[in-house]
Amino acid sequence: MCKKPEKKRCTAILLAGGQGTRMGAKIQKQYLLIQNRPVLFYSLYTFEKSEVIDDVILVVGAGQVEYVRKEFVEKYHFTKVTCIVEGGRERYHSVWEGLKEVQAEGGLEERYIFIHDSARPFLTEEIIQRAYNDVEAHSACVVGVPSKDTVKLVDEKAFSRETPDRKFVWIIQTPQVFDASIITEAYARMMSRDTIQATDDAMAVENELHIPVHMTEGSFENIKITTPEDLEIAKVFVRRCFPEL
Repeated sequence: MCKKPEKKRCTAILLAGGQGTRMGAKIQKQYLLIQNRPVLFYSLYTFEKSEVIDDVILVVGAGQVEYVRKEFVEKYHFTKVTCIVEGGRERYHSVWEGLKEVQAEGGLEERYIFIHDSARPFLTEEIIQRAYNDVEAHSACVVGVPSKDTVKLVDEKAFSRETPDRKFVWIIQTPQVFDASIITEAYARMMSRDTIQATDDAMAVENELHIPVHMTEGSFENIKITTPEDLEIAKVFVRRCFPEL
């Protein structure tokens, strides 16, 4: 009987430095409360309990390292958080700061990277496990869900120009998961240029290395907290996703 290979080390880079301007609140959206706990708490809690994730690099806003360490990591005893670093102006800057910490530790060939937005608090162990299985098989995968709506591609004046077949349209979520060596090389190449156009991590891998990225089934509950309406929806989801809390 063949021996099953040992699990690679899995590091989560959790992005928690967003400004949340569309929320219209005085504090950043990752610190807003859902059922008496901040949005950021839930992703950390899921990673802490996960059988897949071994350690977490937490990327926060400028000047917030000690605040997050005290009010989240120490307060809730999140032992998997090994590093807290300041992010950058754009999302891809923050991812790069997290990846530089991974590079400094070494061992890229024996590690997978899970990049997740803290504004998606309803990540589950089932999604993490599916993503792990997919990255083992394909080296690069992105969590998402098939679009339930018809999608139109428009021109610069908002006139419809194309209606893609819905069965080929997915809504992208996080985590986005890669072999560590692949995502660090893709970002290193991308960050070496002055002009960067990347709205997610898969684009870096696709554009810089021309490596295909596989889609992994996520969940329609894995929403991103962006507007006040999302917080109202989150109040319903949190009771279903975290009944033990």
